[in-house]
Parts: sequence; structure tokens; C-alpha cells
Amino acid sequence: MITISILLRPLQLPDDYEQLAQLLNQVWSEPTSAKRLLEDDQKLYEVGHTWLDENGLLAGYDRERLAAVNEEGEIVGYAWSWRAPWTEPGYLCNTLIVAEAYRKQGIGQRLLQHISEWALNIGASGLMTEIWDDNEDARQFAIQRAFVIDRHAFQSVLSIDNQEGQLAAALPDFPEIDNLRFLTLADEPGEESELKLYELYKETLIDIPGFLGEVPEQSEWRKWYLQVDGYAPERVIIAADGDNFVGVTNVLLNAKTNGMYHEYTGVSRAYRGKKVALALKLKAIQLARRENAAYLRTDNDSANEPILSINRKLGYFPLRGSYRVLAPLDQVIQRLNMSVPR
Repeated sequence: MITISILLRPLQLPDDYEQLAQLLNQVWSEPTSAKRLLEDDQKLYEVGHTWLDENGLLAGYDRERLAAVNEEGEIVGYAWSWRAPWTEPGYLCNTLIVAEAYRKQGIGQRLLQHISEWALNIGASGLMTEIWDDNEDARQFAIQRAFVIDRHAFQSVLSIDNQEGQLAAALPDFPEIDNLRFLTLADEPGEESELKLYELYKETLIDIPGFLGEVPEQSEWRKWYLQVDGYAPERVIIAADGDNFVGVTNVLLNAKTNGMYHEYTGVSRAYRGKKVALALKLKAIQLARRENAAYLRTDNDSANEPILSINRKLGYFPLRGSYRVLAPLDQVIQRLNMSVPR
């Protein structure tokens, strides 16, 4: 039962960006800012272009965003439901956050009810979201509303001691890999290199354990996978065999924390098992040390044992992980005791 007066309303942009960033930073592992939220919004499609595909599943793109505000007008809860053209058919992706001081007062329930009603109206059949694996309250909230755990991903971090210029653990020797050269996107800029990189992503993204949906077209890939916040071409490290790009790691810089994040690491199938990924990771560590970064962070699916093994070898320290949880929309609506229009 709600014990305080809470109003649900659409976002009021750009005014809400600052408060929204503060709320998101209570949950997200890497801090964001009002400026970054605005930049991300500028990449979005226009609202509302969905249809049912040949299998009767929701396709296309759309989004709904809602703020929960208290009597003082402060944003204490936020729900964002969306799908991109490459999202798994039928599903909507979701972010739902309630400020810590306002939890267990029915705000999350109201936000989820609104999202579920919107999802029903546009023809969705399922919802997906992520929760931290050490947040038992969030897990129970999800399970009680028909969500089930689908995947488990792990965070890990490598701390870099800039004062001593040394890492906590000794690194393995750089592997000897015949015929490969290592470069960055800054070394060979241009449309041809970007296209080769895109083709490498297209091959390797679909091999990630738990990957859902489709690989976006090149222009959208560029916005959401390559040139994201913290991107620089000199931090896109590439392994090449002649003119062919066969491995990549894209390392992003978070200026706010002076930390670096592995946005993506992928190796072409024909070159796996040859220590290419290890070499790319070592190159990333060298880069972080040259730029005096405080740490390198990464996220990996629990089923991606080859990359997890490399991270352990390099001295990455495991942090909390996250669960991807999924739910059929009709079951969510049933658990929420919502009436379904006929």
C-alpha cells in the first residue's frame, strides 16, 4: 500500500535529465550525467513504428518513459520500456528504478503496471530487464511478477596502481601469433576500415552466449556499439591478418571516474583458440597504463568461459553480476491483477 503521495507523469525534458542521472547513478555501475543522457536521446528513433511480424510477434521500434515524483517534485522512480528494430521479436526491454528511500511503498508496482498496459496496447508478448545478482529485494520483486532468470553475467575489474606504475598481479607474456599485426582504428581510419570492423562485429556478436535479437544495421551499430560515450578511435584495438580484421576490443574512457571499460571484445571464428583475445586484452591493459586510467572494467556472460578464463589469468577481480530476467506479458498482467481488455 502506498503511504506517500506519488504522481506518475511523462518525462519533462530537458529539465528532468539532471534528476534522472542522479537516480540512475544509484543503480548503474558506471556513472552517467545529464549531458550523456541528452546525447543518448539524440540517437534515438522517433516514437512509434511497430507492427506484428509474420509470426504475430511485435517488431519495429517504440518507447515509453515515465517518472514517479513526490510532493516536492523530486523524481523518486523511473520506468523506461523500449524496443529497437533489432530487439528480439515480441519483447520489450525495460529499466525500472525506485530511489532507495522510497522502495517497498508500491511505486515499482505502479510503474510496472503502466508499462505492462502500454506493452499490451502495442502488441508485445514479453518483457525483459536486468537486476543485480546481489539485490535480493529486486529479485523477489521480479519473481513475484512472473519473471524468470534467463542469463547470468559477471562484472570484473582490474585495478591499476598509477603511483607505482605496476599491476597487482604479473601479466603473462604477450603471445606469439604468426602473421597478425595490431593496430587501432586511428591508425587506419575511414569508411573501409569501419565496414571491415562492422563485418567482424556481425560475425562475432551472434556467438555471444545469450545474445538476443539481430545485429543492427551499420549506422545504428556505429551509434550504439562503436561511437558510444567515451569512444576514441585510438582506443579501438584491432588484430589484423593482412588487410582482414580478425579481432577487436573497443575500450571506452569514463572521464568522471578515470576508468576504462571494455565495451566489446570479439575474435573471428577461424582465429579462436590462438590467443588473439588474450593479446587484445593485454593491449588494452597497456593502453590503460599509458593513459593513467585507474581501472579496467568488463562484463561477461557466465557461459563465456574462454573470456572469463582470460580475465582470471590477467588478474581481474570479480564484482557483483547481473541477471537477465524475462516474463510473458500475460503472466505479468495476471500477477499484477490487471484487467485485460477483450
